[in-house]
Amino acid sequence: MSSSRRAWIVAASVGAVEALKDQVGLCRWNYPLRCVAQHTKNNIRSYSQAKKLSSSLIANKAEQSEESLRTVMYLSCWGPN
Repeated sequence: MSSSRRAWIVAASVGAVEALKDQVGLCRWNYPLRCVAQHTKNNIRSYSQAKKLSSSLIANKAEQSEESLRTVMYLSCWGPN
């Protein structure tokens, strides 16, 4: 195989590798995409924690409301006339 043919094969191989690396600009966008993914993951975690907290507060409020209703019902039935 002649050296010029070998040089063309090497050049074509390097070009193909570089084209694959930069396909659709993914290599250039790798860091920003990872940052966005990490930020999203952290916010979803915060959202789920806030949702759990709000649901526990709602449950606590429901228990208080139920206890108040029970007290009112007791007093209306058995309280002073």
